[in-house]
Amino acid sequence: MPHAQLELVLQRLTDQLAEALRAEPLDLRVGHRVANELVAAHIASAEALGRTVEVIQLRLVRDLDLAADDIEDRMARLLAAIATGYARALHDRTLDEQESIRRAALTARVDAERALRASEARFRHQATHDPLTGLPNRTLFAERLDAALDGTSGGGRRVGLCFLDLDRFKRVNDSYGHSIGDRALVAAARRLSRAVEPHLVARLGGDAFVVLVERSTGTGDVVAVAEAALGALSEPVVVGGHDVTVTASVGVVERRAADTSPDDLLRAAGSTLHWAKTAGGGGWALYDAERDSREQARQALSAAIPAGLERGEFYLDYQPLTSLHDGSMLGVEALVRWRHPELGVLRPNSFIGLAEETGLIVPLGTWVLAEACREAVGWTAATGEPPYVSVNLAVRQVRRPGLVEEVRALLRRTGLPAHRLQLEITESTMMSSAEEPVRALRTLADLGVRIAIDDFGTGYSNLAYLRDLPVTELKVAGEFVRGLRDPDDRANERILASLVSLAHALDLTVTAEGVETVGQAERLRAIGCDAGQGWHFGRPAPAENVLARMR
Repeated sequence: MPHAQLELVLQRLTDQLAEALRAEPLDLRVGHRVANELVAAHIASAEALGRTVEVIQLRLVRDLDLAADDIEDRMARLLAAIATGYARALHDRTLDEQESIRRAALTARVDAERALRASEARFRHQATHDPLTGLPNRTLFAERLDAALDGTSGGGRRVGLCFLDLDRFKRVNDSYGHSIGDRALVAAARRLSRAVEPHLVARLGGDAFVVLVERSTGTGDVVAVAEAALGALSEPVVVGGHDVTVTASVGVVERRAADTSPDDLLRAAGSTLHWAKTAGGGGWALYDAERDSREQARQALSAAIPAGLERGEFYLDYQPLTSLHDGSMLGVEALVRWRHPELGVLRPNSFIGLAEETGLIVPLGTWVLAEACREAVGWTAATGEPPYVSVNLAVRQVRRPGLVEEVRALLRRTGLPAHRLQLEITESTMMSSAEEPVRALRTLADLGVRIAIDDFGTGYSNLAYLRDLPVTELKVAGEFVRGLRDPDDRANERILASLVSLAHALDLTVTAEGVETVGQAERLRAIGCDAGQGWHFGRPAPAENVLARMR
């Protein structure tokens, strides 16, 4: 405190002591109060107490001019009271300060723990929620799904998932920009959460969401949730002045918690979502174990194609293309087979579609073309020209750059004359605005390679490409030929006659596929068809059988 204020305090305390020395009887409590006030004023050191006792003893009696017989005894008792009170006040103050420190430390610890919990909660929320929509993210969803499938919770409990993906949402981003797309996602997430409350809705990333039905009573519960979700998203949402229409596809799976795992449940839901998307979107699809099993088998078969090629599991059979005029073998069609180590011999319809879907048709088709040329180069005929070999080309192969160089190098390497190779393409292969495949086919035709249109009449039947492409042969689809089994069926006969007439007008030959009876062959011959292919003329067989027939 300032010096002047200190003097006032000490003067007041001195006056109290002087009055106490004169008073009868002597009140020692005054000494206690003076000591308390000294300590309260922070005059609390051992030196301060010593100086206080010294000044009072040496000067107070003299300055007051007191001369009583017991004054020394009174002074001694008063000083003792001061010392005692000083020690007690100092002790009490020390205890109070210790208590204050303890309370302050406790308060600080409580505040720190509270701040830590708040920070942890904040970080936890950030780690378990999607920053854009505020929905739970994949992490929190996984935790809730694990808890829902916990085996200790009871074996009879059921759980369901709705795996939801917005249909063609990329168009929203492309049309309006990502800012509008993000706002549309937020709006969709809000609608979805309200529609399926109280079930957990999580955003798995992009435009994919999942709804967890933790206590399902059956498939109907989860289907109802899926329909509620689709209904919530069916109305357009206004974002940034734009009416944004968002539809969704939902995969639905429901089963006993004890019979599944998080990975199995998610995989099944993902497969089911794919089915809903494949069906056109805007709806839900329910998990089907048999369908899933078939698709997994297809996937496993597709994945085994590259290894099968490396191990030499594929081989070729050949089916004759026979002249309907003199019965001679004009050519043979190469048909690929797969000698699978577990499933036995597989026909093309078991794996060609898979190979086309995955792009594996390119290495497989390359192998078929090379193997057919390699085997055909050694064929000789007893009389006349050896048969040509006809090889199917997939769409990806025709549109792949480098086809001409590949065929040219193959013919040069094997020594097979170009006119003894026929490439079969489908009508749909040419339904493209790309000019490169057409140029490639023209170049191959200029080399002498035969070009045939396979399954003619079942695709687009665009006659323009018959004028523009270097086609040498039409292979009429077996659907028309089957009708010739019925002697009274004149419609198919007239269609075939028209196709033959058209082809001949364009200097093309016609081969009918699927000829199985003598009657079909006779009627085809009567309408002028050039050649036939089918079981009537021979089933697909190894190359040695072809050689035996030629001999």
